Amino acid sequence: MASEDTGRIRARLKDGLVNVKVLMRHPMETGSRKHPATGALLPRHFIREVVCEHNGSAVLTLDWGWGVAADPYLSFDILDGKAGDSITVRWEDNQGASGRLETEVR
Repeated sequence: MASEDTGRIRARLKDGLVNVKVLMRHPMETGSRKHPATGALLPRHFIREVVCEHNGSAVLTLDWGWGVAADPYLSFDILDGKAGDSITVRWEDNQGASGRLETEVR
């Protein structure tokens, strides 16, 4: 998925905490909706695992399912961060596709 727009990420240092905000571009299909033209069920397509890293160390791991909305938004805080630190959020979906977003703390 490197050539696709996988989303946006921002990390800001404020009052000793790094606030990370992530928007992941993904359809998050539940398997319950029908195709408007054919009426056939759309197959499940959802992010199943999200890993958030601070300077290469995992600080948050999420196991998701098909109940999460399309283009999920995630916000979390990290203790003991500083300007210039690396933040990475990566995910894999149930069809084997993956996404990755990286930024530096500002």
